[in-house]
Amino acid sequence: MSSNEARLLRGAFIPTLVVSIVSTALSLFFSGVSGLYGALLAQFVVVIFFIIHIGLARLTRNLEPISTMAIVLFSYFAKMLALGVLLWAITNFTDRATISRTTFGITAVVLTIAWLWGEIASFMKLRLHLPLPDRKN
Repeated sequence: MSSNEARLLRGAFIPTLVVSIVSTALSLFFSGVSGLYGALLAQFVVVIFFIIHIGLARLTRNLEPISTMAIVLFSYFAKMLALGVLLWAITNFTDRATISRTTFGITAVVLTIAWLWGEIASFMKLRLHLPLPDRKN
């Protein structure tokens, strides 16, 4: 039987794959090659960010909540810093004719929505039973 993280990954990846194929085709059609590059870059960024998220969930499943929170916050900070550096590099070192910023942004938002929708739908199917603390009267 596969792990919960693998099920979440599979459930999120399938709708994201469908949306990425459609967004790539639409970006190429409406914005040309620069739209294609923008869409492909957005797909790479979104998928890497969420795979890191699920990987950390797997790594921290047996840790104390404080340790988990510290690792997740560090991961979030590192991902935001990396995204900032990537956007800065794209802005300063590429021409708008090379990578469409509009296509990148729209594709990233749509893929994020698709990923989160798939992950939430998969999570709802898991029917996890969370241990509740004992009530002491």
